[in-house]
Amino acid sequence: MPIAKDVQLGRDVRIFHPDLVNLYGCSIGDDTRIGTFVEIQIGAKIGARCKVSSHSFICEGVTIEDEVFIGHGVMFTNDKYPRATTADGKLQGPADWKVERTHIGRGASIGSNATILCGVTIGAGAIVGAGSVVTRDVPPQAIVAGVPAQIREPRHVAAEIAGR
Repeated sequence: MPIAKDVQLGRDVRIFHPDLVNLYGCSIGDDTRIGTFVEIQIGAKIGARCKVSSHSFICEGVTIEDEVFIGHGVMFTNDKYPRATTADGKLQGPADWKVERTHIGRGASIGSNATILCGVTIGAGAIVGAGSVVTRDVPPQAIVAGVPAQIREPRHVAAEIAGR
């Protein structure tokens, strides 16, 4: 079943193609929209009035505040040193790695195909350009782009764009 019974859905959450998502152990706030082919893992938290576009992956350890836009194909990570197996060649289990937390502030926008590495905070109202790779914290209201993502516009410009 694509939407597990342990998913906490707020009021008026819209999942456009419920048979084409994979949601389990997560919480999704009121009035949020979830696109097709989205996976949201256990422990992930999505705020109210967010838009998560198609083909995005939100893993364990990610918290997204209210009114955040997630573009198409956005990928989050939660492990700084991913490995399939332990030193002795056995498949890793939950005890073999540590979830690194990622936080997305209220009203932030993340462009299509961006990759957000674990352990970062993207500040409120920040804008991440399409295709960017975020490797460190993004200040509130900043516009970042590139690989690795760097500030491209003064913060006051982002605030004007966001209408805040």
